[in-house]
Amino acid sequence: MKVIVTGGAGFIGSHIVDRLVQEGHDVAVVDNLSTGKKKNLNRAARFYKVDILNPKIEKIFQKEKPDRISHHAAQMDVRRSVADPIFDAQVNILGFLNVLENAVRCGAKKVIFASSGGAVYGEQQVHPAPETHPTQPVSPYGISKLAGEHYLYYYQQTAGLSYAALRYANVYGPRQDPFGEAGVVAIFSQKTLLNDQPIINGNGKQTRDYVYIEDVVEAHMAALEDGVQGIFNVGTGRETSVNELFRHLVEIAGTKIKEVYGPEKRGEQIRSVLDYAKLKKATDWEPKVSLQDGLKMTVDYFRQSLKLTT
Repeated sequence: MKVIVTGGAGFIGSHIVDRLVQEGHDVAVVDNLSTGKKKNLNRAARFYKVDILNPKIEKIFQKEKPDRISHHAAQMDVRRSVADPIFDAQVNILGFLNVLENAVRCGAKKVIFASSGGAVYGEQQVHPAPETHPTQPVSPYGISKLAGEHYLYYYQQTAGLSYAALRYANVYGPRQDPFGEAGVVAIFSQKTLLNDQPIINGNGKQTRDYVYIEDVVEAHMAALEDGVQGIFNVGTGRETSVNELFRHLVEIAGTKIKEVYGPEKRGEQIRSVLDYAKLKKATDWEPKVSLQDGLKMTVDYFRQSLKLTT
């Protein structure tokens, strides 16, 4: 199968590229490297350094003629979307439309879309949230991801373009960026290993559904299949507070850092946890990596990348 992965130098995208290559698929990566990293690129995949808003996308898609498009290129920072909703919409809506238009023109059969279960539902009324839960996003990021899902339905209806929109929970694991605002596991992992004080936003009681990257890759591979169509949550169905997460990471890192709290962040939800029963029914997928094991593998990765000894 021939697959284009947008955002294939990023955290989630690069793991998906690795798995596609491992299984013998023909892979091309489109990434502007604004947040993705060259070191994440798989050498077996062809690489195009191009922004998804760029008209050059058309020539790339026509040259590659992919069967599948895995769309992970995005403005992914909730807080940046609040500070700059126009930029968020440019990348996540107009950029995605550029991808979809060219997917249809080049004859692609299916798009796998990285949506956000942590953002499209807004403040949840039901825990864990099924896909039928009302969608009332409280951030421009959540709005743009929900718009992407609606565009997918439109292109499926008008152009016959099949799709699977994967509403990811809070994905974590090796290669996640420990800098910036997104990716609390990566940020806390690196800071605790360096004995640098992490700051917990608000009271730390806000909860998230943390799903390990290997489980996300498995869900993505299942979604590539022809019969898997529609919107699916990808999570664990388990809530973990930021305070609990902090304590786990401090214990795994072997440090004695105490909790320090800062102000709450605008646009942040209080509770978020996903019901993955629909995806399990369609593909038999379910998360296999426990939070404790996933956090340990993540901390070990950062320990190695920082060249620290145990």
